[in-house]
Amino acid sequence: MAVLAVIAVAVALVLAERLYRVFEVQLAGLILRVITTSGVFVAGERETVYFGLSGDTPLGLRMTPECSSAFMLLPLLLVTAVMLYFRPRNAKRLFSSLAISAAVVILVNQMRVLAIVGLVNWLGVDEGYYWGHTLLGSMVSVLGGAIALVLFVWLGTRKSRAEREAA
Repeated sequence: MAVLAVIAVAVALVLAERLYRVFEVQLAGLILRVITTSGVFVAGERETVYFGLSGDTPLGLRMTPECSSAFMLLPLLLVTAVMLYFRPRNAKRLFSSLAISAAVVILVNQMRVLAIVGLVNWLGVDEGYYWGHTLLGSMVSVLGGAIALVLFVWLGTRKSRAEREAA
């Protein structure tokens, strides 16, 4: 049942990917409102967060499917399903590992958005967006996704203290 539940979550994430992007852009807007005073507006129906509204060069970042963390979560869900199939007695550990790793993926994607905003504010729209989105943002996503996957496998397969002491 747990395997089917995880696969159902993966399918739901793909089918509701647009709603997930709205969640991500709302989260980005919430974070930006806390750390900036330059004005932030979230247009959820357009999956866009606008920032720098009180300055000379306001900008909107649209959360497109390829910029969303939704598709970075899919490998974690699929690996969880496979590991649950082969090690059902480790379900609690695997679900904890999945929750922690998923949180890392979501936070990494928010860091990517914040990097873009920071570089746009620092270097201007053209150069800041290029460096923030194309180079630094891609690096953050790839490294963050890799770290989340390694963290997931490590947390999901390590033995408990009692198991280590018994061996």
